[in-house]
Amino acid sequence: MFSAVLGLFSQDLAVDLGSSETRIYQRGSGVVIAEPTVVAVRTDHKGRRSVLAVGADARPMLGRTPANIEACEPVRDGRIADFEVAEALMMHLVRRVHGRNGWMRPRVALAISHCATDMERRATREACEAAGARFVHLVPRPVAAALGAGLPVDEAGGYLVVDIGAGQTEIGVISLHQVVHGTVVPGGGRGMDLAVQRWLYESEGLLVGDPSARALKECLGAALPPNRPQRDIVRGRCARRGLPRAAEIDAVDVHTALSPAIDAIAAGIRRVVKGAPPELAADIAEHGVLLTGGGARLRGIEGALRERTGLPVVVEEDPEHAVIRGTGAALESLAVLEAVTA
Repeated sequence: MFSAVLGLFSQDLAVDLGSSETRIYQRGSGVVIAEPTVVAVRTDHKGRRSVLAVGADARPMLGRTPANIEACEPVRDGRIADFEVAEALMMHLVRRVHGRNGWMRPRVALAISHCATDMERRATREACEAAGARFVHLVPRPVAAALGAGLPVDEAGGYLVVDIGAGQTEIGVISLHQVVHGTVVPGGGRGMDLAVQRWLYESEGLLVGDPSARALKECLGAALPPNRPQRDIVRGRCARRGLPRAAEIDAVDVHTALSPAIDAIAAGIRRVVKGAPPELAADIAEHGVLLTGGGARLRGIEGALRERTGLPVVVEEDPEHAVIRGTGAALESLAVLEAVTA
């Protein structure tokens, strides 16, 4: 009863705790926070840890901190790797929305991998509750992405959603608000960045950081072979001499580096379609594949996956925000929230 009364005074929240960015949706207001999923933690001489900065304030500290400060990314490969730091991040962001009033305990809907283990689900719930949540609803990411894209997930028809996040790619067949069959392909957008880094090291003898690899991918990267010459300069450290060096890179080379990641996503789609019930597989052939997540921004990815799978493929209009929009849409309706909760 007391919790129900408190709920009248708090604004419920939807959370997309991503490997790269954390987004928070406030019921009735839309997306109110979008911050990098980074926390800077200071450790004192007695071993006690305290939060120094979060989000955009902490991101510039990655790789640039002294021994007593660590810039942490608590979500890796689409899963929470450090629950203590993730809890601190959520507590900070929830307080930013609600202020420091401890009486305001919101209902929280949080997008989670549909392949998360029972232990991961339990730990995630506990982290949200410790951050101030009154009730916690866990929404499978493919279902959230489908809701965010406006698909009729309440119907008994198969819809195939491919969410290419920063840490991993989640592929799921959605019917009647649930993931009927799905899989996870490791890597995601950061896996593509690592593939570019590996290619530069193996082919050019050049060591570059994550930001440089990401910038090169965004500038020259494409899932299909480029139809016109395009080159860019990338700067890093010579692997042999250890000195700064620049190299001119061709778009064809970046495409070559990214091709294995596209092949892996296509193989995942084929596995899911093969393992789905025949009637749902027939629905997928009719409805096609919906791409969401930041990785869906890669040029030509829909054409490349169409070639590799033989299925119609479309990219959601605003793919990065599909999951948070869908989690927020579930939060707006208690009936939908209960139907999709994992």
